[in-house]
Amino acid sequence: MTQIFVNIPTSDLERAKAFYAALGADINPLFTDDNAACIVWDENVFFMVLTREYFATFTDKQVVDPRTHAQTLIALSRESREDVDRILEAGLAAGGTEPNEAKDYGFMYSRDLEDPDGNGVEFLYMDPKAAEQGPDVYMAEQAQA
Repeated sequence: MTQIFVNIPTSDLERAKAFYAALGADINPLFTDDNAACIVWDENVFFMVLTREYFATFTDKQVVDPRTHAQTLIALSRESREDVDRILEAGLAAGGTEPNEAKDYGFMYSRDLEDPDGNGVEFLYMDPKAAEQGPDVYMAEQAQA
């Protein structure tokens, strides 16, 4: 089994914990302290939100400010378009920002959310048939229907 741990920096750990909890994620107290919080999306996907100082101990590279530099864009799927909209609304209410308009590709719907530190998280819904067939075949079938 593969688990994914995404490390992201924060300038305010308590604010970050409250933000991700408002999105419906859990916090694992066994891996949470004054330096880091383990944000649990499901049994295989976790964010390790680390204070900027602690994050810097894991790399010799400069830690960039996510408000001004893009380092990653994390994409997490949802079960429906409505779930995408719901989690975005929760994120906006909890202090996040939406840097771009929603994107509707026909086979996939996505919205971008930046946490209060500027870390980008994209939430998306992809039609299961498009995921199975690929977007070109799916869109061709939709055009014929």
